[in-house]
Amino acid sequence: MFSSDYKKSKSEKTMETTTQQNIIAQGTKIVGDITSQGPFRIDGTIEGNVKTSGKVVVGKSGFIKGTLQGENADFEGKFSGKLILSGTLSLKSTAHIEGEVHISKLAVEPGATFNATCSMKGIVKSLSNEAIKTKTEQTQQKSEKQA
Repeated sequence: MFSSDYKKSKSEKTMETTTQQNIIAQGTKIVGDITSQGPFRIDGTIEGNVKTSGKVVVGKSGFIKGTLQGENADFEGKFSGKLILSGTLSLKSTAHIEGEVHISKLAVEPGATFNATCSMKGIVKSLSNEAIKTKTEQTQQKSEKQA
């Protein structure tokens, strides 16, 4: 009986550690690089590079100066630097973004400040490649009919 309870609590602990969110609290300043597999909530200041496969949420008091690489990000606070996301960047009305942005999707609420060079890839790129492929096939078919 004890061994089954032990196994259950051990697996629960493993599950908890893989889903926990990293939190940088308001009033905290980190200078340096951060790498993580989990999601982030940033209400403090980070000067450096942040790399994560999880979602990043930057609160109203949050500020990142440097490079942010991840999947998705929601901003209420400030960002200055290079932002690279494989997914969606969501900007709330209080967000202030400056720098270079590479994303797949962008959602911006009225009032947000977005002073950045922006490159969007992903679905748009796939559609343009599909359109090029279709045109090439149509051209080949016309050539074959004329021959």
